[in-house]
Amino acid sequence: MEINIINYQDTRSGFGAGIHVLGKQNPQVVALCADLTGSLKMDAFARDFPERFFQTGIAEANMIGMAAGLAIGGFIPFTGTFANFSTGRVYDQIRQSVAYSGTNVKICASHAGLTLGEDGATHQILEDIGLMKMLPGMTVINPCDYNQTKAATMAIAAYEGPVYLRFGRPKVPNFIPETTPFVIGKALMIAPGTDVSIFATGHLVWKAVEAQRILASSGIKAELINIHTIKPLDEVAVLASVKKTACVVTAEEHQMHGGLGDSIAQLLGRFHPAPIEMVAVRDKFGQSGTPEELLAVYGLETADIVAAAMKAIERKKGH
Repeated sequence: MEINIINYQDTRSGFGAGIHVLGKQNPQVVALCADLTGSLKMDAFARDFPERFFQTGIAEANMIGMAAGLAIGGFIPFTGTFANFSTGRVYDQIRQSVAYSGTNVKICASHAGLTLGEDGATHQILEDIGLMKMLPGMTVINPCDYNQTKAATMAIAAYEGPVYLRFGRPKVPNFIPETTPFVIGKALMIAPGTDVSIFATGHLVWKAVEAQRILASSGIKAELINIHTIKPLDEVAVLASVKKTACVVTAEEHQMHGGLGDSIAQLLGRFHPAPIEMVAVRDKFGQSGTPEELLAVYGLETADIVAAAMKAIERKKGH
């Protein structure tokens, strides 16, 4: 895949653009927001489809309950608030009224991870992927840029069942071509390679692109795969890659425990053991700072992915 930066846009705007298109295309799509319409970029939907937009106020649990009811009534509800409030604050309601009940609710969560920035640990959720992927029947999607988030938003409307869609606040490189199909559960090959497999998700996909290029300049052929769907994991793509490279790096803006790395480690343990290095937050809460500062402090930068790849390659020599 030819990868170049198209522009810089926030992934939440990709969600806003996607749901606005859905509003035009599908009269069954409805949207609910917990007092964060502007932050979730849901303004255009609210303006153009007021009869299908429900402002619940700061009442996230009620929002999830309303969404479940709307789904039972045949609508396709999209809920919108910050990732921290989309998961931890309403986990009981999601578990009972959405996951257990199998309702067709799309839980759309912005401002995820450390790159929320200065709002600090109370708003920076780093545990949400783990929380949501443990729920039976819950699909978990973490796109990497504006174009992929817009495509994912539109794809989940046609997908029957509960979905957790995770995206972020800051402007980041937009690099996935707009015409790239988004297939739920199918990983996206960014660059083929034979020396090490790098599986990245969310904002760290671009960091992994930079790392892959640095490694290539040293003669190391890293295979880079964008895991936008964490559950269901594309096990076929992961295993096929690792059988070629024999070592692995995972990269995510999330706790090491419970995230993408955990899912891949479990898969490899069952079917194809291989050295694995995880670039992730290591059992710490977030803190206030700029996104760039926080990624550096928590070891989620391009250089950290490069170092992890070198370590994984070294480990496989004795494996």
